[in-house]
Formats: sequence, C-alpha cells, structure tokens
Amino acid sequence: MGKRINSAVWMEKYGRWQINVQKDGQRKTFSCSTPGRAGQRECQAKADAWLDEGIEIKGRRVEDVVAAYLEDCKARTSLSNYRGEEYRCRVWVLPQIGRLKLDALGEQQLQKVITAAHSKGLSRKTLVGIKATLMAICKFARRSRWSTFTPEFLTIPAGAPRSEKQIIQPDDLIKVFQSSETTWRGKVILDPYINAYRLQILTGLRPGELLGLMRSDRSGEVVHLSRAINVHGEITQGKNQNANRTFILTATAKAVWEAQEELTSSIYLFPGLKEDHYRDAWKRYCDYNNIPYVPPYNIRHTFVSMVQSLPEGWVKILVGHSKSMDTFGVYGHTTVGLDQQIAAGVQAVFDDILKGCL
Repeated sequence: MGKRINSAVWMEKYGRWQINVQKDGQRKTFSCSTPGRAGQRECQAKADAWLDEGIEIKGRRVEDVVAAYLEDCKARTSLSNYRGEEYRCRVWVLPQIGRLKLDALGEQQLQKVITAAHSKGLSRKTLVGIKATLMAICKFARRSRWSTFTPEFLTIPAGAPRSEKQIIQPDDLIKVFQSSETTWRGKVILDPYINAYRLQILTGLRPGELLGLMRSDRSGEVVHLSRAINVHGEITQGKNQNANRTFILTATAKAVWEAQEELTSSIYLFPGLKEDHYRDAWKRYCDYNNIPYVPPYNIRHTFVSMVQSLPEGWVKILVGHSKSMDTFGVYGHTTVGLDQQIAAGVQAVFDDILKGCL
C-alpha cells in the first residue's frame, strides 16, 4: 500500500471528494463523487493504487534495505559518517526491526527503535541521531522504489537527558597560558602542541578545523576556514555549510599563530598532527598541569561559554553555527566593520580572563 501524507477532502462546491498526490515529480488529482466516508476511502484508494505503481517490494525485509543503504553510504559519504550509520544500524535498528518485512514497516515500529534506545538512558543527541538514521533508511527505500513509506510523526521522548558539556574553568585557562610544559615517557618537556591548545581556546575552532589550518588560510589578520581533517585523517570541507567561514584573529590569537609559524616550515600550521594524537597530548598536558581534563571538542564549548556576554549573532559567525542553532535569537549577516567589532569583543573577554599572564 502506498504511503500518503494527506487525505481526500470534500469539495462542497463541486460535490466530490478530491486528493492531490505526487510521485517522481509528477502531480495527479483523484476524485470521487460518492458521498460520505465510503467516497473518501474510494478516492484515497485510487491515489494509493497510482502511488504503488512501479514499487518493487518483493518480500524484502528491513535488514535487506539496511544492507543496501550502508553500501550506498560507504560509497557516497565520508568514513566517519559511514561508521556512525553502521553502528546505529547494527546496535539499534537491526535488533528491533531487522527481520520485519518492508511492506509492514510503519511509524509504530520505527518509534519502537527510539523508545528502546531511550530505555537504555541514551542522551537526547544520540536519540536524534538514531531518528535521523531511520529517516534516511526510509528515504533510501523510496529512492530505490522499494517503498512509498514516509514517516511523519517520530518523536524523541520528552525525558531524554541532555548531555552536560564540561568546560575549562577560568583559573585553569590561565594555566594553559602560563605553562608550556608536559611529560613524555616520564620526562618533563616543552609541549610541542601548546600553541594548538591556546589557539583553539582563543578561536573556538573544532579540533578538525584546527588541524586542517594552513598558512595560506591567513591574510593579515583575516583567517578563512575551508577545510577540516577528521578523526580518520580525511580532508573534508568541514562539518556543514556553516563551517566555511571567515574571522579576524584577535591580537592574542595572532601572536599564538605567529609563534607556531616560527616552529614549522610546512604548509600546515600543525603538520602531521592527528585528532587522536592531539587528544592524547592534551590529556597528558592536563594531567601534568593539574587541569581537569575535558575532551578537545569541549575546548570549543569553553570558548562559547567565555564569550557568551557578546551578542549571539556574533558568536554564531565566529563558531560557524547555523541560523536555527541555539548558540545561546537571530543570526545576523556580516556588515562592514562587524568582524573588527567581534574581534575586539573577544579580545576584551580574554584580556580580562588572562590578565597578567600574557
């Protein structure tokens, strides 16, 4: 049976039931003059019959669709995306609905997957990811002409916990700018990545964006972000379309950048540094300097927390958030002189936090 997103409505002026449906870009109208609910059902049956033309279910099960979907993900998307989709399918989707026949798949079965994950205490963010995977599988099935089912009403349980992000506190931020020492194999050394920690703190860059920085990305005080290096060492265009952005380095960030440039002749600002190495080095640095460890991505959350006194639109521009993301309002377009205002605002924030140690 084809899946419609609407129902036939009674057209009083014409004395008939009518429904408009669309398939493969083609729009059709079906009608029926039989009064009452019997006429509505008859009208909808005509639309369903047309929607079902060309659908090739042939007894497929959800597990068959998932296998094909994952192959498609592997061929078309990044390794990081594929691994995330594969994990969610293997751990949450297939155990719940894998053996279900595709033509029997409905909202209730999909919601069961989310509810089961919620019962394990997973965070809201994780549940949103599972929901997105379910929606993508159904879309793939429609694109493959195996189904017409379009889920509409999947929900995330209201009680799903939101994960609390730990940040670096101001007193510990000061330590990062006072100490350049760490340990390596039991010996105290100058940390080769100290400028990476400091630059991320001062700019709010994602770890992958930081590691993808090239000397050529900077022109004077202006930095243009156009790439990132993910955890698998792949060069990407960033997390999303908002990741490609331009910002002005504060005076402090500029000094850190230039200090790092003196240490390398590579086209990359932090050559050869991978995300797992960066995480391990940061942890060693925190342990040695008695700083409570937070994952490198949380340094970005730290930045947002430090500059939350600035207008939200400014912060969105700096960290590459979308218009709809609640960074902490409405996202404004960059205007003449705004970049300089933002940089001055950020500089003032960190001048106050780091006074006396710069």
